[in-house]
Amino acid sequence: MKPLFHKVSTNLHNSFGVKHNISPSFGKTWHFHPELELHYVIKGEGVRFVGDNISNFSEGELVLLGENLPHTWRCSDEYHQNGAEDGVEAIVIQFLPECFGKDFLALPETFMLPKLFEKAKRGMVINGEAKEKVVALMKQSTEADRLNKLIILLEMLNILAHTDDYEEITSAHAFYKSNESDSIRLNKIYSYTLSNYKNDITLHDVATISNLSVTSFCRYFKLMTNKTFYDFLIEIRVSHACRLLIEDKMPTEMICFECGFNNVSNFYRHFKRVAGMTPLDYKKRYLLN
Repeated sequence: MKPLFHKVSTNLHNSFGVKHNISPSFGKTWHFHPELELHYVIKGEGVRFVGDNISNFSEGELVLLGENLPHTWRCSDEYHQNGAEDGVEAIVIQFLPECFGKDFLALPETFMLPKLFEKAKRGMVINGEAKEKVVALMKQSTEADRLNKLIILLEMLNILAHTDDYEEITSAHAFYKSNESDSIRLNKIYSYTLSNYKNDITLHDVATISNLSVTSFCRYFKLMTNKTFYDFLIEIRVSHACRLLIEDKMPTEMICFECGFNNVSNFYRHFKRVAGMTPLDYKKRYLLN
C-alpha cells in the first residue's frame, strides 16, 4: 500500500520521543516514518493495519514496528458506543536506528541491534516475559529524564533483541512511498469499508468514492495493496468475527450475519481460508488460553 509520510515531532532536548497518549482515537491516517515505533495499547480496541496485515488489537498489546513500515490503528465503533468517554490510551516510543550515534551500531557489543531492527521491518507482536519487562520499562520512561531515559531505551532493546517470544505481523517488507492524493484516496476507501463492512458493499460503491470507474478502481486497488478489494473486505469481516467469537456473547450463526456474510456456509469457507481454522476451533483455542 502507498501510505502518507508522517513527520515525527521531537524536541531539541531529546534524541527520541516518548509519549503517553490519551485521546479520542489513535487517528485514521495510513502513514509511515523512518523511526522505529514501540507501541503499547493501555486502552482501546479495534482493527490495526500494518503493512499487508489486517488484525484485531486490544488493550495489553505490545508491537514493535520497523522503519518505514506503514501502519494505522482504527478503533471499532462498538468501542465508542460502549461508553469509552476518555478515548484510547497508549505509550508510544519512536526512535531512529542511529539515535545513539552513527558508530554505535558498529560496536561489537551491539551486534544484536541491527538484527532486531531488521526483524522489526516486518512488525513484531511481543509476548510473554519480554512483554512484561518492556511494558514496565516503557512506563518508567514516561517519567525519566535525559540519561536515564536513554538507559531505559537500551534496556528495552536488549530485551527485545534476545527474545524469541514474538509473532511476525507482515508477510513482506517492501512498501511503496506515496504522494498525498494516493494516501487520501486509500484512507477514504478504508474509512468507508470499516464503516460499512456489515452491509453489501459493491465495487461500484467504492469506485464512486474513489472517483474511478469500476475497472480502474480494481486495477488501482490491486496495484496499491497487492490484493483485490473483496479479499480486503473479507479480511476485515473475518477480523471482526474473530473478536465476536472471543467475546462469546452470541452464537456463531449470528456472528456470520453481524459481520456482513450473507450465508453461514460462505462465512465458514472464508473464515477457514483467512484464519487457517474453523470458527469453532478459533473460539476453543482462545477461550482455553
